Amino acid sequence: MADRTSISHTYAEVTRAAVFGLVVNLSLGIVKLIGGIVGNSFALIADAVNSIGDVVTTVVVLFALRVAQRPADAEHPYGHTRAEGIAASNVALLVIISALLVGWEAIQRIFVQHDIPPIWTLWIAGANILIKESLFQYNVRVGKRTGSSAIIANAWDHRSDALCALAVLIGLGTIRLGGSQFIWADEVASLIVVAVIVWSGVQLFRSSASELMDVQADSEFVDRIREVAMSVAGIEEVETLWVRKSGLEYFADIHIEVDQHLTVAEGHRIGHQVKDRLLAEFPNLRDVLVHLEPFPHIHNTPLTNQNGPS
Repeated sequence: MADRTSISHTYAEVTRAAVFGLVVNLSLGIVKLIGGIVGNSFALIADAVNSIGDVVTTVVVLFALRVAQRPADAEHPYGHTRAEGIAASNVALLVIISALLVGWEAIQRIFVQHDIPPIWTLWIAGANILIKESLFQYNVRVGKRTGSSAIIANAWDHRSDALCALAVLIGLGTIRLGGSQFIWADEVASLIVVAVIVWSGVQLFRSSASELMDVQADSEFVDRIREVAMSVAGIEEVETLWVRKSGLEYFADIHIEVDQHLTVAEGHRIGHQVKDRLLAEFPNLRDVLVHLEPFPHIHNTPLTNQNGPS
């Protein structure tokens, strides 16, 4: 069995980073929502919806991470790691719908005259840029250290939020400098925010849906697994290697070619050595299924119907 200590540490570190992001996003969302309502800035309100959407996303992901760590059982022999992908795809749809509703409201307001937002709304937008960029740097470091694609994706979400905040700052600054004739800049900034939110939501949905479809893992990771497998004594060739991502973990199916004159017991021993080495070398591999093939490999021919064609 694989040593679960390392992957448990990864789950713990990813969870801490997610909780920290949740607290920051919740605080920013409340401040921006109040600032947008009191300061009459729809761009800040749209950006607040963005932060609150991130909070909802993080809550669901945290719940999914807890479910994903449950051990396999009779009904779920492969474990519960897909909980994260299921949660992410549903949250992505929720985020997209929420953003489109905000965008529709912004379009309706774009030619409506309203008060110029006060100067302090710019300070909120400016502070948001700095905080979000700091979160981006923090999450990138955690993601690279743990190898968590979820945290790296979350980092880029913070970067897109920082760009949203920059759009809000430019929009509010345009109004402050140009006066009421540029009041539409607030709604234009909010539409930019909406566009970024929708784009992020679509990317999140595509990645999570792709994961649920058992897409092959990235080629670099697959090549590393192949290289480690080939280092086991007695392996002549790796015929087939399928690696699928499931949450923060992976499942591998590998077909190895061994000397066709080996006994069943010897081939079985080599197969176990491959599995044990891969699980030890890659803590994020949850399980490895090893299939033995004779070397030189004899390609199987389709079985014919002994009773003739049907």
